[in-house]
Amino acid sequence: MREWQPGLMTRAKHTLMRGRDWLDDRGRLAWILAMIAGFIFVWPVGLALLVYMIGTNRMFSCANRRQSSAHTYARSSGNSAFDAYRAETLKRLEDEHQEFMAFLTRLREARDRAEFEQFMSDRRDASDRREDAPRDQN
Repeated sequence: MREWQPGLMTRAKHTLMRGRDWLDDRGRLAWILAMIAGFIFVWPVGLALLVYMIGTNRMFSCANRRQSSAHTYARSSGNSAFDAYRAETLKRLEDEHQEFMAFLTRLREARDRAEFEQFMSDRRDASDRREDAPRDQN
């Protein structure tokens, strides 16, 4: 049996996400240099980067997105009881989020299964009607 491997679009998406994270780690100057290089070598790439930077506010914001959110939750408040409560609450919220995402996946699968069964039923009914219809004997 062949092992599952991600498709081309999934690999491309992950590559682009790694590139985005790499540029985010280096700041706004790296984004601007990437955009300029894109305009120099392949202008549609530079234009796409410009639109992406404006649309995601990377052009005007100096904040490092990945690190700022990680430091907000990891920083100690100085109160160990509050830090323990916060860690427990964040863990509970992450678990609830994972359970909710699993529920949504099951819901989508059930809807897809119902739609497919309805399609197959309609198809069977249509073929039964064609078989039952009187045939012209010309």
